[in-house]
Formats: sequence, structure tokens, C-alpha cells
Amino acid sequence: MEVLYKSTRSGQEPVSASIAILKGLTEDGGLFVPDHIPALDKSLKELSVMSYQEIAYEVMKLYLTDFTEEELKSCIARAYDKKFDTDIIAPRTEAEGVFFLELFHGATIAFKDMALSILPHLLTASAKKNHIQNEIVILTATSGDTGKAALAGFAGVEGTRIVVFYPKNGVSPIQEKQMVTQKGDNTFVVGIHGNFDDAQTGVKKIFSDRRLAAEMAKQGFQFSSANSINIGRLVPQIVYYVYAYARLLAEGKIKEGQRINVVVPTGNFGNILAAFYARNMGLPIGRLVCASNENKVLYDFFRTGVYDRNREFVLTSSPSMDILISSNLERLIYHMAGDDPEQNARLMAALSGQGRYEITEQMRAGLQDFYGGYATEAETADTIRRIYGSCGYVIDTHTAVAASVYGKYARETGDRTPAIIASTASPFKFTRSVMNAIDHKYDSMTDFELVDELSRIANVAVPAAIEEIRSAPVLHDNICEVDEMPDMVKRFLKL
Repeated sequence: MEVLYKSTRSGQEPVSASIAILKGLTEDGGLFVPDHIPALDKSLKELSVMSYQEIAYEVMKLYLTDFTEEELKSCIARAYDKKFDTDIIAPRTEAEGVFFLELFHGATIAFKDMALSILPHLLTASAKKNHIQNEIVILTATSGDTGKAALAGFAGVEGTRIVVFYPKNGVSPIQEKQMVTQKGDNTFVVGIHGNFDDAQTGVKKIFSDRRLAAEMAKQGFQFSSANSINIGRLVPQIVYYVYAYARLLAEGKIKEGQRINVVVPTGNFGNILAAFYARNMGLPIGRLVCASNENKVLYDFFRTGVYDRNREFVLTSSPSMDILISSNLERLIYHMAGDDPEQNARLMAALSGQGRYEITEQMRAGLQDFYGGYATEAETADTIRRIYGSCGYVIDTHTAVAASVYGKYARETGDRTPAIIASTASPFKFTRSVMNAIDHKYDSMTDFELVDELSRIANVAVPAAIEEIRSAPVLHDNICEVDEMPDMVKRFLKL
């Protein structure tokens, strides 16, 4: 059955998957959502004998229904290849009785690779399918990981250019070095004086600038997005939850149909929303545990039904989660409102105007499968130190937030359902925070001395993504104010 994509904010005509991928954002400022969530058409037992690539096809074919089998399988084959440092693509480690799903074995050692490895191929296939002649300009805001993963995915891809904005003082040194050393004539990286929410809001304003769009069209350009607001990012993320369940079943860790809980460190809400979609496709997921850091806007929302971004923005050791406006939550709100775009639009207008909104009791009732929790900076560090001390396994700060929150959830509820924690980044991306959590004696080391020491104590080879930036020259030294972001885009495109 064909799946079409609607706006979360209006009743505009639904579009095909390929058009939704090309546009990124709807014309009314909303997000594309499927007109229905399709059910898995293979049994869990059938899925349990499949490779990651095979499961990717079985899941994605249900959403991207205007892609041919040949087109979709070609995109999958080119995405999930030797760029990943393990044939398994998404391996799993068991520590302290919990399964850590390692989503960081791609080219930039963060979970964003899982979707951004395939998005360029989906996008170029969509352009060809719809006879698009314009050059596609990918416009992206990043809190640290999306930027590099998108740059790596789109660098050198014919018919595309990519512009990435990041908070100049809001990412880790390794994250910044990864971005500013990016090669490729079609890449452009800009640090802004502001936080991630400022960058994300600036990007959305550029998308809705009709005059700029017309100016670009005259020169043969059109915008699209690599952020998780793009449905082409969200659909591939559903795959790894299905794959994780299939592997647990194949290895006898669970029985067919047995429920699992999923724990996700959450900033922009795309990763946990993918788990929500997987659950609604028929995957036996019990609770969806949403883990926040000290920017606990989502924790407060799940506890009170009030989303309020009017609070101090905290810079933490888990910077990819330092977000007060969780864009993908809009998709969940739309579904909780009974797929009512008018009700959702009113709530989003309140968020834009007053910085807050409150959902109805009926909508709150639909959130019973979610559990919101948060971890302080001290709890995050304690979790890294404890897990390393108990079994020698080193996790990054974002994964530690999730592990800490899961511990609180298990103690509070007594729920002993098997749990998968989404391990979203390699500890090598956040070496200083990770090593200081283990022992403050490392504080005097340089960033790359810490990399080597982490490799030694964890008995893990330094990832290629880190080795290649040790001595790489800075190629992007652009910095601007938030209101100068459109001018930076024009400069890059020579408009």
C-alpha cells in the first residue's frame, strides 16, 4: 500500500516519499509525516536470519513506496559498505545486564552515520526520479554529530552542495576538528555565535524565506535538509531497532514476541521517534525511555505535559543533547493530537510565540509508553566510571546519560524487561569528558594524548575518523552572527 507524506501543520496535498525527501521541510514550516504507519510484512523469525542490509530493505520499502526495488537496494548497498568498521554495521555489547547497541561504527563514529550514509543516495535518486535539474543545497544545523556525518555523506556528491552551521563554543574539540577539516569543494562550514537552538531556528528561517528561494531558483539551486527533520533521515533510523530485536532473537537472548525496552539519549527527538515508529509497525517494544541531560526540557514535558523552552541553556559534557527545541517532537505531538494538523499548528505557534505549550489530558494519555528521565553531570560521569570499573567497557557521555536514566527507571519501576540502550557515539569523540570521568589524573593531557590513553585502557584501536584529523589542516574558518546566516549561504553560492 502506498505511503504518502502530509504536513504536521496543514491539510496541504500529500506528496510521495521522494518529494518529501527532496523538500526536507513542508512549505508551511511543518514536518512531513506518513499518512499511515505501515506494519512489518515479514515475521520476526524471518527477519532474524537477515543481514542489516536485508532488514534495511524490508523496513524502508514500506515507507519509500515510490522507489523501485532496484533503486532502494542500490542506495542501501552503497550506504552500508566498507565505510563501517564492522561487517555487522550495528554490533551489540552486553554490560551490567543491559544491551548496548553500538551505532557509532560508521565514517564519523556517531549514530548519525546510520542515516546520513544513505541520505545522499536517497536524495540524488529522488532528484533523478522527479527530473530535478537544480543543484540541491543541503542546509543543516548541528549540535556536533549531524554536521560531520552530513559533510562526510555529501562531500563530492555530484549535483549537491552542503552548508553546515554549528555553535562555535558548543561542540567538543574533536567534533569541531572533524568539521573544520572537511575536504570537498561542495562543502561549507560556519560557526555561529549562539547555541544549537539559534542555529536550528536560523536554518528554519532560511528555509521559509521565499525571496531567497526565488533568487536561488534563478541561479539553478534549491534547498533540502540533512537534519532529522528530513523524512529520509528518520526512516533509516527505524531499521536499527528492528535489526537489534532480530539479532537478540537469533541469538536466543529473547523469545519471539517477547517485549524489550528501548533507552535513547535524546536531544532533537528523532532517534527515539524512530523507535516509536518501529513499535507502531509491530516491533514488540514495551517502554520508550527518553533520557535527557541537564537541559531537561523533555523530562519536564513527559512529567507535566508542558513543553517550556524558557529556561537557562546549559552547556554539558553531552553537547549533542544540549537542545531546548526538540524539532522531531512535533511529529509525536501531531500523532498524539489524532493526526490533527490544526491542533498541532496551534501548539507550535505557541512554542514560537510564548516559548511554551501544554498538551491536553487526552494527548498525555497517549504518552503512557514513554518514560522521561534525566542525568546530572555528576551522575553521567559516575556512570562512565562505574561501568568501566565493573567490566572495562568505556562509553561516551551521551550513552552514559542513557545508562544513568535507565538505572533510575529500573529502580523506580522494578521493570526487568530486557533493555537496549542506544549507544550513540564513540567515547573517542568526547575523550576529555570520558577520561576525566574515569580519573582526573588525565586532565593535564592534550586531546590526542587522551585519545591514545583511551585506546590503551579500553583495549580498542583508535578509529580511523580520529586518526585522519590528527594533523589535518583547518579548511573552514568561517564565523558569523545568527542574523548573518543567510548572507553566509549567499556567499558560498555566489549569489
